[in-house]
Amino acid sequence: MASYDFKDKLPRGAIFDLDGTLIRSSHVWSDIDVKFLAKRGFEVPEDYFKKISCMNFREGAEYTIARFGLNERAEDIVAEWFEMARYEYEHNICMKPHAAEFLRALRENGVKLALATASDKALYTAVLKNNGVYELFDAFASTDEVCRSKESPDVYIYAAGKLGCRVSDCAVFEDVYQGAESAKRAGFFVCACLDEYYACDHEKLIACADISFADYDELTN
Repeated sequence: MASYDFKDKLPRGAIFDLDGTLIRSSHVWSDIDVKFLAKRGFEVPEDYFKKISCMNFREGAEYTIARFGLNERAEDIVAEWFEMARYEYEHNICMKPHAAEFLRALRENGVKLALATASDKALYTAVLKNNGVYELFDAFASTDEVCRSKESPDVYIYAAGKLGCRVSDCAVFEDVYQGAESAKRAGFFVCACLDEYYACDHEKLIACADISFADYDELTN
């Protein structure tokens, strides 16, 4: 396994999760969960947000229908969630501290960049363009394309392939333990972004990852 410190040695490829890793969006999804379930007479269970965070829209909708016994179609729930999120992604969601600068520094030093996300293409395209970093990416990979959640490493492997890089030459940046653990299991160098929404998992995340950080500035200074 290669070791990278992002000061003296860089990977050939860097694969980033989006929500909670590159952008400050976790609050948007927790607000959507509260409003969506309250409309149906439910409170948000303590483990719900973490359970669906690695799933794409369709998987999350099917899980929600099964968990709460909803008599609804998955496609209707997906459409409702998308409409609730779209304005925020197009206008309001910002990058995490020093994330944009870190992406530019990697790109300037010849590192290929990929996004590996469970978010909808329209959402990730809008938020990355609104924050001026969309053009920095060489490849985009979604869990929709591999038909597996991030509890499987398939989306990271797919992203590495799109970059033309071996798994052993890539670093994966994740804020969710399930994603970090599956990437580590596949042989990636794992960088854990310690997002406040997953504070209860920080100990597990740090133990699983090769390095951990709360601010991208820590990786270069």
